[in-house]
Amino acid sequence: MDFGFSYVFPAVRGKQALKEYYVVMCPLKLIPKIFLFDEEEIPAEHRSQRILNKNRIPEITNYIIENSKDYVFSSLTASVDGEMQFNSINADGGFKDIGQLHVSLDARFLINDGQHRRAAIEEALKVDPELGNETISIVIFQDTGLKKSQQIFSDLNRHAVNTTTSIGILYDHRDKLSILTKEIVANNTLLSRYTDKERVTLSKNSPKILALNHIFNTNLRLVNRSKGENLLNEEEEFLLDFWNELTQTLQEWNLVFEKKMSARDLRMNYINGHGVCLEAIGLVGYFLIKNYSNEWKDYIHQLNSIDWSRTNEKDWLHRAISPNGRIQKTRDTILLTANKIKQLLNLPLTEVEQKIEEKYGLGDFNDVKLI
Repeated sequence: MDFGFSYVFPAVRGKQALKEYYVVMCPLKLIPKIFLFDEEEIPAEHRSQRILNKNRIPEITNYIIENSKDYVFSSLTASVDGEMQFNSINADGGFKDIGQLHVSLDARFLINDGQHRRAAIEEALKVDPELGNETISIVIFQDTGLKKSQQIFSDLNRHAVNTTTSIGILYDHRDKLSILTKEIVANNTLLSRYTDKERVTLSKNSPKILALNHIFNTNLRLVNRSKGENLLNEEEEFLLDFWNELTQTLQEWNLVFEKKMSARDLRMNYINGHGVCLEAIGLVGYFLIKNYSNEWKDYIHQLNSIDWSRTNEKDWLHRAISPNGRIQKTRDTILLTANKIKQLLNLPLTEVEQKIEEKYGLGDFNDVKLI
């Protein structure tokens, strides 16, 4: 190799499956220039990667820009189709696997894992070019053809397990609503004892009433926000007050708290032990704070007069409960459950809510005033 015409990276050499690979440090400004992504609109069997989901890029880009002092990125993984040579700094000593990796200028770099991070880095550099001198680690394999690149992608993702939404909320110290949700749980005696902070769905024998993501999603409904949006001070105060009122009101939850009912029995026999009901209550709560700001607590207290039992098919069938008797949580079932709660509280429907009733042919709301 002609070292006058090559990329040179500080590198560490390793070995897996009897083959060498390298971990190099690369300036961010070089990422868009040399690390390519197989983006062509060609059949999947002829690509070594999934198609880039461009909707993900702005979120990752904003993460870099907004947290330029403390963002964290894991390594990219790439295959190099071209000539490479590793030179150790001390071939005879204990540093024989530390040195420089020389890669010919005409080599082709193909991203195997991290294509969305690569695209986001490119966009972030357009906003803040100073990021270009920072580095990211790259795990480099020798490219031996399309089948090998496809296999690398498959192997890297085969055993990958996404973290649960609840864990994401628990470990998120930037998002304001995540922080507030954890504060709500920590400062509420019932929630702190009966909230599962890791899982997103509870097994039938779980001793918990709620999962952390149930509370977070309900908070989104209560303030009609999307994840990542800022909260007003009055919205924060409302959320804190709301959970205090709700946990004091729902008698089934308090029966669990008082050891007079198990959490398992709650989920088996009542819909208010499930996320679909909780998010529906969140929609009702948002309606109340916007339209009955001085009376919302009175309406929340009236939730205790509702029959939440799963045997109450008159109210919950085709809403929170499917025809096969299972609890179902979709966008529409949350809306339909919220509609029934509003009807039971003698609250008016909006035009959108009336339309979804008509869509599914449920209930008789003719005597309920629309707003």
